[in-house]
Amino acid sequence: MKRLKKIILFFVIGLVLIIFLVLGVEAIFKRETADLIYRETSTLPEANTVIILGASVHADGKLSPILKDRVDTAIRLFEAGKVKNFLVTGDHRSDDYNEVAAMVNYLEKKGIADSLITADHAGLDTYDSMYRAGKLFGVDNAVVVTQAFHLPRTLYIASKLNLDYTGFTADQRAYTTEYRLKQREKLANFKALWEVLLKKKPTTLKLRVH
Repeated sequence: MKRLKKIILFFVIGLVLIIFLVLGVEAIFKRETADLIYRETSTLPEANTVIILGASVHADGKLSPILKDRVDTAIRLFEAGKVKNFLVTGDHRSDDYNEVAAMVNYLEKKGIADSLITADHAGLDTYDSMYRAGKLFGVDNAVVVTQAFHLPRTLYIASKLNLDYTGFTADQRAYTTEYRLKQREKLANFKALWEVLLKKKPTTLKLRVH
């Protein structure tokens, strides 16, 4: 009985420590990036490029609500004169799944000239997208558009890569998957911390452009 009580005690202590660690890393990311995140177009500093991070697309190429809000927000910043061009970066894992082409098609249908769009088909995750944007595509001054829960990790990675990036929130509605994504984000923070500490190279260093 005593042995069982000790096991339960150690389990509870371990669980509490893990929770504190998860919340601690999240707090560090938020604290270090708070001044880089903007929610009002009028207060956002101008930048050369708006970076749109990929998210899921449907089988017919239609953007998911989360991705549509990111692209629409980027267009709004362009129309307000806050950015001059676009870098879309996402997962093009196969011929049957292409986040980047879906974003490019959407932008062009909204009247954005093809000459203003650069496409990175190898932005397989947030770290790869930030690394490739700065180191391979030479984007040294940008505003990154994604949802608020995603921005602290994104900008923390960018700052550790010495990139002069700000962030703008793309939240325009409540998302059915938001709770799950927020929980996933807490775990993804550890992956990001590990990547920046190791100075990881992206999955591919090839330039694959539209």
